[in-house]
Amino acid sequence: MNATVRRYSHCRWVPSRAWLRPGAIAVCAVLLLSGCSHSGPPTPADATMPPSSSTTPTSAVTSAPLETTQSSAKIPVYWLGHSNSDVFLYREFLPVNGNGDPIQAALMAMTSQKPLDGDYFTPWKKPSKLGASISAKNVITVDISADAFSNDVDEGIARRAIQQLVYTATAAAANAGLIDDNSSIQVVILVDGHTDYEAFGKVPLSGPLVREGSFLAPVWVIDPQEGTRQNSPVKVDGRGISADGQLMWQLLKSDAKGHQSVYLSGSTDISSGSGQLGDFGFTVKPVPGSYELKVYAADPAHPMAKSGVETKKLEVK
Repeated sequence: MNATVRRYSHCRWVPSRAWLRPGAIAVCAVLLLSGCSHSGPPTPADATMPPSSSTTPTSAVTSAPLETTQSSAKIPVYWLGHSNSDVFLYREFLPVNGNGDPIQAALMAMTSQKPLDGDYFTPWKKPSKLGASISAKNVITVDISADAFSNDVDEGIARRAIQQLVYTATAAAANAGLIDDNSSIQVVILVDGHTDYEAFGKVPLSGPLVREGSFLAPVWVIDPQEGTRQNSPVKVDGRGISADGQLMWQLLKSDAKGHQSVYLSGSTDISSGSGQLGDFGFTVKPVPGSYELKVYAADPAHPMAKSGVETKKLEVK
């Protein structure tokens, strides 16, 4: 992918099911959870949608392909994050603690851990019970206790939380190689073993669910992750969508007093071209120091506007 550059002066879990065999149905035991650190209830700003938004997202993303098989040492987890006047889904990879079921492990992390990026949040509360299974027909069934839904959020956040679970469960299955990333996959959510629960008192869980592309962030940085230490040069990878098939980026350097100034800036192409979600990547060569990376879509009609802004703080050794 092309890029132009301008330079300026716990918890632990236990194994709960066998790996899939062709034609078999794998069944998970339910975990009883206790003692996990949790991010606590969402702040008032995170519990409700911004005033100018609606319960349905405004992202231009129309499809959300599954993840491909990655390292078994990390699990994919989706979080919610604010962008302009909306709230979207963003993904991080977290280290695996133990050798348990990957779907269950990812959902446990989603409900009981903090995001690496402080800009992200989760509306879920730690459940007292959590189980997962996947059938030979690529249907994931999640059985979660009602206390996971006890935080008070509005309908817009509740809908995004359900998609957060759907994305995390399907990503974990694909990442672990349990399903073909070209396959269609559905998620059924049971609450204390029962169907037709009203999640967060707002969203009926009446049938199988699939990924809805419009909930996915229009721009997000996959690597480097928040707060990591990097050697120079730094390779940046992510996914995004824009009207012209390009994204803008800035690398802001912090001085000893924490003041930021633009150190590098440039643009990068999206692999899929204009109007389609695709990969992007570029390399920067900063000197050692503290930085904030900012990636966004520009609006040709409003040159000063930044859409879908995503930021990552990092240290360069």
